[in-house]
Amino acid sequence: MEVHATPEAFRAACDAARAGGRRVGLVPTMGALHDGHLALVDHARAAGADYRAVTIFVNPLQFGEGEDFGRYPRTLEADLEACRARGVDCVFTPTPDVMYPEGFATSVRVTGVTERLEGAHRPGHFDGVTTVVAKLFHATGPCVAVFGRKDYQQWRVLARMTRDLGLPVEIVGHPIVRERDGLALSSRNRYLDPDARQRALGLVEGLRAAADAWDAGERDVARLEGLARTPVEARFDRIDYVAAADPESLAPLPERAEQMVLLMAAHLGGTRLIDNLELGVDPRP
Repeated sequence: MEVHATPEAFRAACDAARAGGRRVGLVPTMGALHDGHLALVDHARAAGADYRAVTIFVNPLQFGEGEDFGRYPRTLEADLEACRARGVDCVFTPTPDVMYPEGFATSVRVTGVTERLEGAHRPGHFDGVTTVVAKLFHATGPCVAVFGRKDYQQWRVLARMTRDLGLPVEIVGHPIVRERDGLALSSRNRYLDPDARQRALGLVEGLRAAADAWDAGERDVARLEGLARTPVEARFDRIDYVAAADPESLAPLPERAEQMVLLMAAHLGGTRLIDNLELGVDPRP
């Protein structure tokens, strides 16, 4: 497995793979890898990539004031070992000064799909995401890029950016990978003590309640949101949102809808967790 710290060396490795007739699969991460990330690596092969590249970079631009940039877990050596064990071909491990050299003054902004939900509660977050991912795509070159659907809105934002800019990248969303009890895998789960870990299941309970009602024929948006919200309110310290949205545009829905994704974000102490379920599409968690 090759490990590169500069965009030039990483691009040369990806170019060499393409020159040899291989298709590059890209999995962008912030490290602290878990089985959810490794499932993305596996999915890249299923999507036709026979040269798999992982990027590990904790991106300062996507963290807002008071968020957890300073304490976000950084486990590079363990991450590299996990990549080796999974058969990853190449890892890109840049530093902030490499990604954003002195005088850096450019950002990539997507409007519309960014403006609700995460965008409303984390101002500037998606500008940081789209800017860094555009740079990673530029460093990689033509590829298939796999993103986890736990960050559902991010997946939709990046698909929009890629379409709008005509980038030579195929965006693939991988279903959420969950623990046996249903909690979505997240690098931030390691912040949770045993009590908070149990309380975190309020997200899962809410999604299950909404999924059961949907399967029974419920299509009233407010009722489904209410069913999802009740267990979260009971267990979490603070809720940012529990909301139904159009699965592609993330726009608000009319009173009743035949397609919807339920998205939620809530806090347990200093830990913020997110989850979602596309009703009628995703399996009950």
